[in-house]
Parts: sequence; C-alpha cells; structure tokens
Amino acid sequence: MGTWDVTPFGNDTAADFAGDLDDLALDERPAAIRAALEAVLHETDYLDRSDGDIAVAAAALVAAQCPGGPPAHPIYGPDQPVPDLPDDLRPLALAALDRVAGPNSESQELWAESGDSLKEWHAELDKLRKALQAEPN
Repeated sequence: MGTWDVTPFGNDTAADFAGDLDDLALDERPAAIRAALEAVLHETDYLDRSDGDIAVAAAALVAAQCPGGPPAHPIYGPDQPVPDLPDDLRPLALAALDRVAGPNSESQELWAESGDSLKEWHAELDKLRKALQAEPN
C-alpha cells in the first residue's frame, strides 16, 4: 500500500503530491490544492485510495494555515512554502475529509481492515477538522 503511518503525508501518494507541489510555481499551488480537494468531492462512485490520500494531504496543507493547525510534515510535506490559501478552501477541505473517511471510499475500507489503525487515522483526520473549523484570523 505504500503507507507507513496514519499521518496525512504518511504514504507514497501524499509524499508525491507534496513533491508535485514543489515543482509548481508559487502562484499555481493554491489551484493544485483546490483541484485535489474538488476531485474527491466530484467522485460520486467508489473513491480510489490515491485520490483520497492526495485530498487528505491537501486538507492538511489548508489546516496548517489555520489557527492551531498542525504543521505539514517536515520531511514528506512540501519542501517549498505554500502561499497563503484562501479561506474558501476550508469548507472544501472539511467536505473532502468527510468524503475520504465516509462510505464508498477505499481509504476508509483499507484503514478499517487494519484494525486499531482506523481509530488512529480518524484521530489524525479529527485534528485537521478541528483546525479547519477554527475561526479565521
């Protein structure tokens, strides 16, 4: 599965997404993050794990800019700075997290099969949700 832990950047797909962001011009990064979030929201059928992993990583980048938000992973997250993201990404990020952790999602199914890791994964997602729900500065 290419996953080594339950954190948003704890898998190959999310780490690759961070690298892809680093390859973009600074002003192109917010659009790439938005596209990652919207991709899972537009998927009405079964949600592939790789799309889910990317959406969780994108949501983590949005959450990192919120009051009290956990920072992006210092090793597997983007090496280059992410510019200030618009506040309208926050509800998209929340909805994307709900979609990835909901029914008809390969990510949810795979974590459920892993036993106790499902609770740990949900706890990581809850940290992101908490930051995303905080009042903007």
